[in-house]
Amino acid sequence: MGGVRSVARAERGVNRRFFVAAALAAIAASYALPVRADVGAESAFDLVTPTGTIYGTLRLPEAVSGKVPVVLIVAGSGPTDRDGNSPVLRLDIYKKLAAALAARGIASVRYDKRGIAASQAAGPTESALRFDAYVDDAAAFVRKLRADGRFSRVSLAGHSEGSLVGMVAVQHAPVDAYASIEGAGFPADVVLRKQLAAQLSAQPDLLAQSNHILDELVKGNQVSDTPPLLAALFRPSVQPYLISWFKYDPRVEIAKVAAPVTVIQGTNDFQVSMDDGKALAAANAHATFVVLDGMTHVLTDDSGTTLSAQLAGAYADAARPLDARLIDALVAAVRS
Repeated sequence: MGGVRSVARAERGVNRRFFVAAALAAIAASYALPVRADVGAESAFDLVTPTGTIYGTLRLPEAVSGKVPVVLIVAGSGPTDRDGNSPVLRLDIYKKLAAALAARGIASVRYDKRGIAASQAAGPTESALRFDAYVDDAAAFVRKLRADGRFSRVSLAGHSEGSLVGMVAVQHAPVDAYASIEGAGFPADVVLRKQLAAQLSAQPDLLAQSNHILDELVKGNQVSDTPPLLAALFRPSVQPYLISWFKYDPRVEIAKVAAPVTVIQGTNDFQVSMDDGKALAAANAHATFVVLDGMTHVLTDDSGTTLSAQLAGAYADAARPLDARLIDALVAAVRS
């Protein structure tokens, strides 16, 4: 079980570019979607791999007549489970997304990432974890859906870090449509440099050390002399994962996607900016760029222009629905 716990720690430490953990840790909220809770039937849809089972959930529309389109929902960063929940937040955003799609006649599959929740036992030790493991799992789920006679079309929707996982996965397992939801448009090391520059502005020596470490990791070299204050992010056991993650530039990868691409970006996302959405859309000449005014990273709307306002609003209002325009955009992408 030590390996399982270390994978969860790696997820928390490595992918914190999309989380403001200190601010969110005190919040445990769920988000309501105005559709019937009993729309569609849920059943197990698991992926058996040589290193363990990845546990998933299939949600079918309530009235199934013949084959239906299906969407694979790929979760975001950190220890996020198939429903969109984590130890610091209970969002249920993917569960509610699945319900919304079912109400529109579209099936979906969502799953616990390798090393997370029910899929904990399939996780490697922290030092053995690689970004490509998530890509391989998503691709394998696509192939399984392709082989299932119940489905007419197979699409993939990746949220947050799941956007990058998904866009690489569909290069190995073709889909009929791909959607990026609030996905980063720049390499992870670029994002980390920007965040660290802001956080360490009063500590120039430590900032210089962090940039040196990032330079080496981008080159594929591990660093042994990690300062204690940077150990949570750059400890030796997590560096192989960082190296495997840093090699991907979302702009390069999305340009390789052969399927129709839809990039969905909310204007009020404090974790992924409009610049990210614009960068992704510009990188794929045939992409459809959907801008949702007011939508946040948790896929609900909030007029708040500061992080503190959203923490008291979108991140804490259990009655606030998912953005209906997001569902419209996904349905259009799947049925196009």
